[in-house]
Amino acid sequence: MGIYKIISAKGRGSFSERLNELCATVGEWLCEERAHNRKLIYVKVFLSDAQNQYQQLVESELFQESFANAGVTIVEQPPVDGSKISLLLNTDETDNGMVLHSMRLADNETNGANSYIQTMMLFEKYIKWMEEHGLKMDTHLVRTWIYVADIDVNYAGMVRARNDIFKRYGLSPDTHFIASTGIGGYCETRSACVAIDFLTYPGIEESDKTYLKALDHLNPTHEYGVAFERGTRLSLPDCQKFYISGTASIDKHGHVIYLGDVLRQEARLLENIGALLKDGGATMADVKYFIVYLRDISDYDVVEKFLTAAYPDVPHVIVQGKVCRPEWLIEMECVAEKSD
Repeated sequence: MGIYKIISAKGRGSFSERLNELCATVGEWLCEERAHNRKLIYVKVFLSDAQNQYQQLVESELFQESFANAGVTIVEQPPVDGSKISLLLNTDETDNGMVLHSMRLADNETNGANSYIQTMMLFEKYIKWMEEHGLKMDTHLVRTWIYVADIDVNYAGMVRARNDIFKRYGLSPDTHFIASTGIGGYCETRSACVAIDFLTYPGIEESDKTYLKALDHLNPTHEYGVAFERGTRLSLPDCQKFYISGTASIDKHGHVIYLGDVLRQEARLLENIGALLKDGGATMADVKYFIVYLRDISDYDVVEKFLTAAYPDVPHVIVQGKVCRPEWLIEMECVAEKSD
């Protein structure tokens, strides 16, 4: 099973100084992991200001030396602890064939295109790769992360595009959708209003997947016009892996509950995550990390205190990322793993 580590810059100097600090910290940790025959599989980088930090990051020793052979994604979702840069790292003895595509449009590709068109373009790029490799989206795509700039404006266009793509390729409520997080976030391309990460397992069969429901807690997403699975359990040779989509304070009727109360919303969404895991035969004790998205950074202290008290042994990172409905003050996602 995999090891998950969240590392944030502790210093408060320049971005360059923080990169140097992380280079030393990450290098030491990866050396320890190699001693246990584990290699770096996946890295997610949270930046506070992609426009000013992206190029410096990809040219840094940290990136060039430590991340060269791993799947890497970079998103502007400012770490709320003030670190400027936080990392989610995953090591394992094997990657089980996993492929991460972190797809971004360049400025010369967007040409003023809206979120609908940009989402279509990104999916078509991914589908072209799949077809070239003899893969099918409904079988081999396990998880997506869709980052939407100015989400209060651009989310609806992304949803329409995803619905249209899935309909075209035969994904429906009667078959299944894909586990996903659609959340506020920015990439290094100034004119991009959508960026997408696609997680693919080329070696799996449809029978290796179970779609998690928990209908006593959450309604099917298609009932309010969106197309994603609440969670997916993936049976791999060495473990069962649970990909829990972005989850918020919602009830079985699809209503946002505990309006204006971030603490009660946090408790409810964690209850929802627990119900999804239970549907797949797991518990909260199997969770390997949380990513926490806050609409308002001033809620950081109360959210951090609650989560640390409730799950002191589970790594987490809290970032600013607006949820698709303004009434949702907080959203979380996670990965859980169980040995077979």
